[in-house]
Amino acid sequence: MEQANKAQAATSMPTQYDPKEAEKKWYDYWLKGQYFKAGRRPEAKPYTVVIPPPNVTGMLHIGHALDFTLQDIMIRMKRMQGYDALWLPGTDHAGIATQTKVEQRLREEGISRHDLGREKFLEKVWDWKETYAGTIREQWAKMGFSLDYSRERFTLDKGLSRAVREVFVRLYEKGLIYRGKYIINWDPAARTALSDIEVEYKEVQGALYHLKYPVKDSDEFIVVATTRPETMLGDTAVAVHPEDERYRHLIGKTLVLPIIGREIPIIADEYVEKEFGSGAVKITPAHDPNDFEVGGRHHLPQVLVMDESGKMNENAGKYQGLDRFECRKQIVADMKELGVLVKIEEHVHQVGHSERSGAVVEPYLSTQWFVKMKPLAERAIEAQKSGQGVNFVPERFEKTYLQWIENVRDWCISRQLWWGHRIPAWHCGECGETHVSRDDVHTCSKCGSSNLKQDEDVLDTWFSSALWPFSTLGWPEQTEDFKRYYPTDLLVTGYDIIYFWVARMIFSALEFTGEIPFKDVLMHGLVRDANGQKMSKSLGNGVDPLEVIEKYGADAMRFMISTGSTPGQDLRFRWEKVEQARNFANKIWNASRFALMNLEGFTAGDIDLSGSLSTADRWILHRLNETVRDVTRLADSYEFGETGRLLYNFIWDDLCDWYIEFSKLSLYGSDAQAKKTTQSVLAYVLDRTQRLIHPFMPFISEEIWQHLPHEGETITLAAWPEYDPAFEAPDAVREMELLMDIIRSVRNIRAEVNVPMSKKIELLVKPASEEWLAIVRRNEHYLERFCNTSRLEVGLPIEAPDKAMTGIVTGAELFLPLAGLIDIAQEISRLEKELKTLHAEVERIEKKLANPGFVAKAPAKVVEEEKAKLADYADKRDKVTARMAELKG
Repeated sequence: MEQANKAQAATSMPTQYDPKEAEKKWYDYWLKGQYFKAGRRPEAKPYTVVIPPPNVTGMLHIGHALDFTLQDIMIRMKRMQGYDALWLPGTDHAGIATQTKVEQRLREEGISRHDLGREKFLEKVWDWKETYAGTIREQWAKMGFSLDYSRERFTLDKGLSRAVREVFVRLYEKGLIYRGKYIINWDPAARTALSDIEVEYKEVQGALYHLKYPVKDSDEFIVVATTRPETMLGDTAVAVHPEDERYRHLIGKTLVLPIIGREIPIIADEYVEKEFGSGAVKITPAHDPNDFEVGGRHHLPQVLVMDESGKMNENAGKYQGLDRFECRKQIVADMKELGVLVKIEEHVHQVGHSERSGAVVEPYLSTQWFVKMKPLAERAIEAQKSGQGVNFVPERFEKTYLQWIENVRDWCISRQLWWGHRIPAWHCGECGETHVSRDDVHTCSKCGSSNLKQDEDVLDTWFSSALWPFSTLGWPEQTEDFKRYYPTDLLVTGYDIIYFWVARMIFSALEFTGEIPFKDVLMHGLVRDANGQKMSKSLGNGVDPLEVIEKYGADAMRFMISTGSTPGQDLRFRWEKVEQARNFANKIWNASRFALMNLEGFTAGDIDLSGSLSTADRWILHRLNETVRDVTRLADSYEFGETGRLLYNFIWDDLCDWYIEFSKLSLYGSDAQAKKTTQSVLAYVLDRTQRLIHPFMPFISEEIWQHLPHEGETITLAAWPEYDPAFEAPDAVREMELLMDIIRSVRNIRAEVNVPMSKKIELLVKPASEEWLAIVRRNEHYLERFCNTSRLEVGLPIEAPDKAMTGIVTGAELFLPLAGLIDIAQEISRLEKELKTLHAEVERIEKKLANPGFVAKAPAKVVEEEKAKLADYADKRDKVTARMAELKG
């Protein structure tokens, strides 16, 4: 489209909006123009959002659509407000999840990763990554996201890998990363360690097994209880409380472990609760975190009885090779046969499951790498409590964050995978020295040997994700992007990963950049199905955003999900709500088509609002001005649901249902100047309306805006509307409210007595005062047109006809003498219902004003508004009462 033609309204809008055609056309146009690229305005203040990187494990789901749409709304709005807006895209390698997916595919081909070897397997995973990263980009485009693709990052790319090594080495050199043998959460299916927050606890119906352990060379025994009998094969002691009189004489003696025959000591430890159960606890240091601590205090051996797949190992004796749960059944049967099984009780308890594989997690003794969390957490806590921390929206999530970080445990960061950042540590095969380095190590600095091997493990995915806000901008280098765009302004994410990711980004950023990573963190809820259930593959209730787009268009989906909930609350996905959003888009389209048919030849330079404006003109400019002010304020507060409601009401009700109808009087009239003024108002309001709706519905707003008289290449870079005090017109609002009330009342009365709008009627209007009389008189032409009157009489006083329908509005009484059509009894019945409603409103406000708490706490303006409402309802009630008396008399 030539620049010369852009300023003039194009009137060739199709009768119907075609989302598919518009979405492809405009996204390609935006990319070609590089309108999403940051740095176009080097003098402008930066505004930065880094995308929460989706995992390269598959397609984006409706939760991603919500998350990313909220970010796009803010980025588009800030870009239009003149900021140098950067929305940085990227994807996450998602260690366990991606490796699991690729291994599943290999199993379908009859091979395993071990058949391929590490290098060949990683080639397969990189192929997977390229495929799904491409799919994700296509989905981003389908949803209209204004991402700066020139800065796209991946958690395993060269720059981010360098940042990961730098962080690892620095933490190691400070003594905050260490390697040791500890009880960790083990996933036997994925065969890797898990951090605490990768374990989901589910209530399981299990059993409590009570077992007799005989005292050596004695008839005595101790009864212990366990939910996992298979672990008794690794018992190395039984503990009792040192002050428990029942067992004091046995402390220091030896028990004989049933079946195995191993002799184990009876030890005293205050960890044992003497009032709980038998007061004796079996100690299995290699298979329980608490037992591990007890074992350390008493220098007990650590006997591991399972292998990495959850099968019993050589230390399990005759049970070697059995699956852990099969072993449980066999041991219980054997204990029963030996007579040492006292009883079995049903027992409901919480059992940890792997978030990724779903397998029951096994507490497992393993050599792993850990981050010492306390020093890092202390800095984050101090920042938050001193007011220098992150602003959580909603605020209640700050408490959730602090509760976790104040009680944080050391973080197990090693994973027994091949896909991920390999730990930058090399172990010497000669002297056993471990070297941690930013660069590959080839020679042992201690013994000079070249027999070095890099640690086989990779880092937890969240280790690299924790660096995302600054590593993506070039850190550890002091790049221009890092200096300009960091710290970022906003993080949008689900409340379900506040521990996994949000907390870790905060303490990592404070440690390595000295600043918080983002100013605001907006926590949104989950997208649930229409019944409030969590979406899942097993329930078959998931929603594919591309399916929604195919059916209703991207704008409808974006508007529905972004405005359908409040911060921190879950959203219920309902197809009918998407349909409503699609209908809203059609309403905007049809209104714009009407306007354009009446703007032929009109250019952006022709817009002139300095002329004589009608009541309707001044009112719509006032309402637009209010909407601009409130939408900007609410969007900046992330109140997208309320923002959507305001936009919907302004566009559907004020603009389409009222102003466009009122504008027809001037547009189709004989007054050329009035027509030009109305054209100016119409063009101006539609232009600003498209700008306001653009962050929510980018495609249709661009399509319409390009047809409107405008200047500039794209609405994406058009200036965001600003509040203008010159448009304030409270008197016009008062006049329009009276006119709309009268028109609505007349239409309602017509409907009640089945008088069609096409049939002309007589209308008598009795204003409440000289002031209201003047308002009605100067707007009579609107009432004649929209009430379709054969005769309009306005007066003070005015004689009410006997047989007339009555309407009571603020500022006037209405009489419709519908002779032959009115039923007096029916009219009295109608007025009685209206009277009942007015009585209820008067009583409600009287109670509110009689409440000392309300009057004391509410702003004076609100109290005065309530008093004005009370007077208005009371006046209407009195007039209805008087009219009923007239009809009955």
